[in-house]
Amino acid sequence: MSPRAARLDLCAAAAFVGVLLASVCCADAAGAAGAATAAGVENPQRAWQNWTLNCQGCHRPDGSGSQGAAPSIAGRVAKFLRVRGGREYLGRVPGVATSPLSNSDLAEVLNWMLWRFDSAGIPANFQPYTADEVGLLRARPLRIEASQMRRDLLRKADQSAVQ
Repeated sequence: MSPRAARLDLCAAAAFVGVLLASVCCADAAGAAGAATAAGVENPQRAWQNWTLNCQGCHRPDGSGSQGAAPSIAGRVAKFLRVRGGREYLGRVPGVATSPLSNSDLAEVLNWMLWRFDSAGIPANFQPYTADEVGLLRARPLRIEASQMRRDLLRKADQSAVQ
């Protein structure tokens, strides 16, 4: 085997181990997902799997985010539901709006993500995302303005929490 082929085999093995470790690390998330029913989540295992394959690479298994790539959502994502434009923001961020998931699967992931990473912050009057709503939101994806909009919305959410 050539040195280049050996490096490729090593890289493939490392990638496999990384996926395996991520699955093990997130087993608690899948288990927790089955422990209760979250509004708008028909199949928690499917939602977790879609999260794992499409979101956790940047947002990390615990929702802590990746510096410069994806913000932390753990303990704070539901804040967006408390300010005007925040709910829409979550459906328009680039990673959501351009996701390969169907509108139905994406709505389920958004609902699961809110429940999994910030259930205590979900407002009592929360209405789950629907496939139709997600379809409308992702048709208007945010681009470079997403970071500034996020900062503004979180500032408003923090200000309203103080009042």
